Amino acid sequence: MAKDTFFRKNTTLNVAGKLISLQQPKVMGIINITPDSFYADSRKTTTEAALLQAEKMLSDGAHILDIGAYSSRPGATDISVQEETDRLLPAVEAIVSRFPDAVLSIDTFRSSVAKQAIASGAHIINDISGGTLDDQMFTTAAKLQVPYILMHMRGNPQNMVKQAQYDDVFADVFDYFTTQYHTLKTLGVHDIIIDPGFGFAKQQAHNYTLMQRLQEFNRLGLPILVGVSRKRMVYQATGGTAAEALNGTTALNTIALTKGANILRVHDVKEAVEAVKIWQLCDAPLEINTEI
Repeated sequence: MAKDTFFRKNTTLNVAGKLISLQQPKVMGIINITPDSFYADSRKTTTEAALLQAEKMLSDGAHILDIGAYSSRPGATDISVQEETDRLLPAVEAIVSRFPDAVLSIDTFRSSVAKQAIASGAHIINDISGGTLDDQMFTTAAKLQVPYILMHMRGNPQNMVKQAQYDDVFADVFDYFTTQYHTLKTLGVHDIIIDPGFGFAKQQAHNYTLMQRLQEFNRLGLPILVGVSRKRMVYQATGGTAAEALNGTTALNTIALTKGANILRVHDVKEAVEAVKIWQLCDAPLEINTEI
């Protein structure tokens, strides 16, 4: 495993010149402009549907909206850059126009898509491939000077299930982050968030090993994003389907908060915001009124 070279955890993001503190955990709401995302209720295939979802999530307390137009579920159909942008950009432009103060993250591994979305008013790049599927992504993030979410994945959505082989999953993911972080910093990317990539080229035991050891990623000194919402790692443990995995998701999100998660990426914003509020009450000292 790489030698620890990071100490103080960065908890501030520069988003379009505005500093956002991650000292208190933030909730990121998922908006999928796709017809085949793994959780059916998250599919918003029209601009109007995306706008309504954005309005609901912001009303429920979302701090960031994560918008994607390429389904990354295991075995998902590959689509062209043109199809991805044709789905994505109208929704981004409409949300920016309707909610100009909203912070928008773009879920894409393609640098050209990220560049167009940022030009349309988005603020953050969320790359499931961590720069491994597009060799221009890191330089694009550096040129755009936007926060970059570095996720761990092996292969691509079409073949990643076959890539879920590790001798030590935590060591492999930690070393990957160390290497990719240094490359990003050398290129001049200043705001980097790490995401262990739960469910991406991971078997069930890998997912829970990473969750058990999540707090050890704090040694990297970088904000941590956790995305477990309604995933197989939840409903395989509890039974049922993604549609029945809200309670398990909330439990896992709460565990992630106790281990240092700074951003929760979720389908269900209201419940995640409530989990953060309860966690904060348990984590902070409380004043007790002793008056009778």
